[in-house]
Formats: sequence, C-alpha cells, structure tokens
Amino acid sequence: MGSHPSSALGVFTFVLRKSGTEWTAKQHSGYIENSASSTYDLQRKLVNAVRAADSSGAVQSSFSFVSPSSAVFQVVVGGAVFVGGGTVAAAHAGGAVAESAAPGAEKKEEKVAEEEDEDFGMLLFD
Repeated sequence: MGSHPSSALGVFTFVLRKSGTEWTAKQHSGYIENSASSTYDLQRKLVNAVRAADSSGAVQSSFSFVSPSSAVFQVVVGGAVFVGGGTVAAAHAGGAVAESAAPGAEKKEEKVAEEEDEDFGMLLFD
C-alpha cells in the first residue's frame, strides 16, 4: 500500500515514547517525526507538521496514553470538526505533566514557586 495524498480523509497516526525527560513521536507508516519535553508541545508540533503535509481540510486529533511512558496520537485531516477530543487530550497531558513534576517541585517549592508558575504559564500559552 502506498500513501495517497489526494484522498478525502488524511489520517496520521503517531506512536509517542518517553525517554528520560524527552517525548519522541514517529509516524506509523510515514515519515513525520518530532520530539519535545511534554506531550502537549509534541502534539502541537505534530499538528503543525500534519498541516504542512496536508492542508486539505479541518484538523481533528485524539490522544491516548498506553502507559506512563508511551502514547498514541492521531490527527485526521478533512471531514467534520470534532471539538471534544482535543480538550480531553490536553487535560490528560496536563495531568501527567503535573504528576511527574510534583516530586521535584516539592524540594524547591519555597524558593522558586512563583517563578515556576509564571514560566509554566508562559510556555503553555506562548
């Protein structure tokens, strides 16, 4: 089976794996790869890469953890826009980031808690 860029619906499936503090993504049966320090940033990068490869329609995505260090992310181009999935994916990703950051944050909480909150907010909404 070859890829058919002219098809009405483009489906891009990515396998995400965490190694140390870095998340990497490889497209299943494709050429798109990327990496980032959080699943949220990685999803944004992958959606942008998919839009560059296929700008034929609206984009919808779905994200699911398979284990704490692996996940599946799917981006569909074309068809109806489904709003709920992206919100759920972001909530899950945010929860995982908060849980993994908690042990380290407790040790230095008093010194830099305000600075960390500011930086974290800036990263999320940049």
